[in-house]
Amino acid sequence: MKLRIITVVVVAVVLFLAWYAFRPERLFVNRTVHEDSKEAMNLREQPLASGTFHSVLHPTQGNASVYRVSDGSRILRFTNFTTSNGPDVHIYMVANEEPKDNASVGNAGYVDLGVMKGNIGDHNYNLDPNIDLSKYRAVVVWCKRFSVNFGYAPLTRS
Repeated sequence: MKLRIITVVVVAVVLFLAWYAFRPERLFVNRTVHEDSKEAMNLREQPLASGTFHSVLHPTQGNASVYRVSDGSRILRFTNFTTSNGPDVHIYMVANEEPKDNASVGNAGYVDLGVMKGNIGDHNYNLDPNIDLSKYRAVVVWCKRFSVNFGYAPLTRS
């Protein structure tokens, strides 16, 4: 009887850890976000830099643009954005304009802008004033849990 209880507990723990690591429900559940538009934020000027997303491991599309806000801060704005959902997906600014694989992201250096707000829609990320756009020349959708590059957008300065 003791062996059966121990076996059930061990199996339950293993199943929970596997679920937590992979979060399979996120593969099927989309998270749509629609944050304020360029016009609502009074961003009338041209972007400081912009680019179009390219797929790497998962289909990723849309546009990324960096704008200066009226208070002098900068934002990274995604428009018409879609990618796969997943566990622990972050947005990185990468010091490589063509991070076409996983290794090029880590080798080039990056700044983590935080967890991806949604895998569909238009959303904004605040940029630290110390992020140098001449150094960090691409945006990457990165799964931290599995060290995987979903897709990237090379940023061209305006």
